[in-house]
Amino acid sequence: MSDVQTSASFHYQALTPDLILDAIESVGIYPETGLLALNSYENRVYQFRSDNNERFVVKFYRPQRWSNEQIGEEHQFSAELAEQEIPIATPVIINGKSLQEYQGYRFALFPSMGGRAFEVDNLDQLEEVGRFIGRMHQYGKAKSFSYRERLSPELLGDESLAWLKASGHVPPSLETAYFTIVEQVLDKAKLLWAEVDAKEIRLHGDLHPSNILWTPDGPGFVDLDDAKMGPAVQDIWMMLAGDRQQQTLQLEVLLEAYEEFCDFDKRELKLIEPLRAMRMLHYNAWLSRRWEDPAFPMNFPWYAEEKYWEQQILAFKEQLAMLDEPPLSLLPNY
Repeated sequence: MSDVQTSASFHYQALTPDLILDAIESVGIYPETGLLALNSYENRVYQFRSDNNERFVVKFYRPQRWSNEQIGEEHQFSAELAEQEIPIATPVIINGKSLQEYQGYRFALFPSMGGRAFEVDNLDQLEEVGRFIGRMHQYGKAKSFSYRERLSPELLGDESLAWLKASGHVPPSLETAYFTIVEQVLDKAKLLWAEVDAKEIRLHGDLHPSNILWTPDGPGFVDLDDAKMGPAVQDIWMMLAGDRQQQTLQLEVLLEAYEEFCDFDKRELKLIEPLRAMRMLHYNAWLSRRWEDPAFPMNFPWYAEEKYWEQQILAFKEQLAMLDEPPLSLLPNY
């Protein structure tokens, strides 16, 4: 199910604190503390402690975004990974179900995974993360999703571009400049994508550093909401930061650990900048799709300003230049 139209106008004003508490209590769990809102705009996510001193996170899914089958695959994938001793947040089974429903809202409860922020510039931590991504992918490639989306230039690029053209959110004075450079970037990204023809596997899909917590036992992964089929490099490139030299070092640390468990097709390094370009475009469209949700104008007020779109035009021009640069490569003796 595409989220382009079905959930564009939905907002969470009806999801009151009382309704949240009633929903949680409806499955036999009784919060003792207040609800601590966690950083999430797509869904609504809260942490609390129950009356028997267990800490939980409750996630209310944005209605009409995913089908029950797609959410079921997310939950099943996390449960399978947990069985392989991969540290990932897995929903609690209550009355035989991982997905609960209350007054039209679908939600799931997870044991709270305590931890501190993952330090992406800490090479020891990065090495550990690489091992666990390798293990995740080794298991993930064993079979395919049936209902989850497939990461592609069409999904992230073409659908986003079409939405923005119809949205009216790009200022009229900047439409020509914005869409011209975006189309050039997308065309180049598609060419590079076609050259690689990467194997699709089951992915976390949105593995940025904020979705990794550092626990006493090492990394812990959260939020499989964007799990999908796609190239392995999608779960790797967002770990890279800094200049080219720094990114090359980080990449070598990641992949050396990753390949202890799973082979990596080095051709996929060509996809890093196309993926970055498509993520930029998808982000612009995501804000547009959610603009009728009052939380978005409140938290992203700059999106409605011409200055933002001028900055985006410049960013896409820089990204077009990056697409023409040689991809990151590993040392010959890697």
